[in-house]
Amino acid sequence: MSPNLWRFNKKKAQPFRVPFEEIREHTPFAEHILSYCQKLNGRDLVILCVGTDRSTGDSLGPLVGSKLEGLSLGRFTVYGTLEFPVHAMNLTERLNEVQSNHSNPYIIAIDACLGQQVNVGSVTLQDGPLHPGAAVHKDLPKVGDIHITGTVNIGGAMEFYVLQNTRLHIVMSMAESIAQSIYLADQKLSEHSIVSSAIQAIVHYSPTDINKV
Repeated sequence: MSPNLWRFNKKKAQPFRVPFEEIREHTPFAEHILSYCQKLNGRDLVILCVGTDRSTGDSLGPLVGSKLEGLSLGRFTVYGTLEFPVHAMNLTERLNEVQSNHSNPYIIAIDACLGQQVNVGSVTLQDGPLHPGAAVHKDLPKVGDIHITGTVNIGGAMEFYVLQNTRLHIVMSMAESIAQSIYLADQKLSEHSIVSSAIQAIVHYSPTDINKV
């Protein structure tokens, strides 16, 4: 569970936010994810979904991970599902696993957050790492090159109680939106990779190659 950080540091650019009423429109969010990933030069793309299925409000990350697990992703590797969640007790271990499995990974961290009433149900994308557990006063490692958060409920007091009494419908809707947006971005990245490979093949083609057929 991460805090809604943008409210407390106005020097940072405000995140790209999709309000709850518009989260079924996946293309704008997918395009923003794509805008970050297209700038990378061959880095492994990792989705790190943080949270636990033991709390309705904090289950956003694992729900996204499980939804992505059921899709055919070509460019993203997913960590954190309902079956194998990434949470406070194993976060450091799972981060070490990511670093061991990937060379210079580019991590998109996903977590739930608490915020203002007007933002409940909204999904945001922002530069920099998120701070898992900060909203419930846990000291955990910062994670992510960029991060996606979903505002699941109102913050300010009695956070554990608020998380336990968060509407599952809101969390499920946000999880579906985030997963579909990542899937669309993955498709675009895969298409770009195929086109780039074809162009490279043409560039390196030599007429003498026909003799090898």
